[in-house]
Amino acid sequence: MDLSTTYLGLKLRTPLVVSASPLSEELDDIRRMEDAGASAVVLYSIFEEQFRSDRLELHERMEQGTESFPEALNYFPDCRDYRLGPEEYLGHIAQAKKAVRMPVIASLNGTSIGGWIEYARQIQGAGADALELNIYHIPTDPLVSGAEVEMTYLEILQAVKEVVAIPVAVKLSPFFSNFANMARSFDLAGADGLVMFNRFYQPDIDLESMEIEPNILLSTPMAMRLPLRWIAILHGKIRASLAATSGIHRGSDALKMLLAGADVTMLCSTLMRHGLRHVQVIERDLVEWMEKHEYESVAQLKGSLSQKNCASPSEFERAQYMRAICSYRPAQ
Repeated sequence: MDLSTTYLGLKLRTPLVVSASPLSEELDDIRRMEDAGASAVVLYSIFEEQFRSDRLELHERMEQGTESFPEALNYFPDCRDYRLGPEEYLGHIAQAKKAVRMPVIASLNGTSIGGWIEYARQIQGAGADALELNIYHIPTDPLVSGAEVEMTYLEILQAVKEVVAIPVAVKLSPFFSNFANMARSFDLAGADGLVMFNRFYQPDIDLESMEIEPNILLSTPMAMRLPLRWIAILHGKIRASLAATSGIHRGSDALKMLLAGADVTMLCSTLMRHGLRHVQVIERDLVEWMEKHEYESVAQLKGSLSQKNCASPSEFERAQYMRAICSYRPAQ
């Protein structure tokens, strides 16, 4: 059974990749990922704020003005919550490269163009095989147009591509007026891969303390429906690799993403729930299904149910909505 795939120009043993999360903070855990069968790992994100300031300066910046804008500034993590600073992160990349044979992909989370350029250079110098740009930006200014927001994303990608030679993927939000057009724009701007989608963590309200508090919920398989649709729509229409993330918990989830056209499927919440060895379970289920349905390789099945290849392309658009509504029957 040939499970190999290509992502960002990197030949991978399987399409099972560990996505950015705290799971990659320890070298021993990265080794365990590889032992369990992961074909690559995206390291946890390093924040632009960590590069710009030491911990004390960062803390002061986060605190300044919180009484005026608590609904915005309190979403940032406290400086003491950062496990590793910039130098440690760069060293972590180098150590991970020595510890495992699988590709090590760095993750940079930021918002300013100037910051991205310098930090991308340093990450490449540390030996990362590729870089994932996690553009975690929530526009809240009513005077900023959607076109301006989209241009900011593209300018960040273009600026990074000009200064690094390693492949660059963009982890995207689905919240664009025309995501298909935006995906094409990223492709034309040189993105080597698109990761769909970034999960924006939503704040909650503590009714006892009467404060805004962060709220992190692990994904469920239901979350895979959104990336499944867009990967199916984009497969064969853009050059960039397509990575599916969010909601992939079982072998069946990974298979659906591959059939839709994903090059890789990224795992996080399911490994946090079941442990790193769960990669083996997902791979085993993947192989069993392929044997049962007489597929010899991932390449053979990839994209066979994408919009371009399925019998009814409209199923990924409005027709699917209409059929779902018409077929629903409430419980008696």
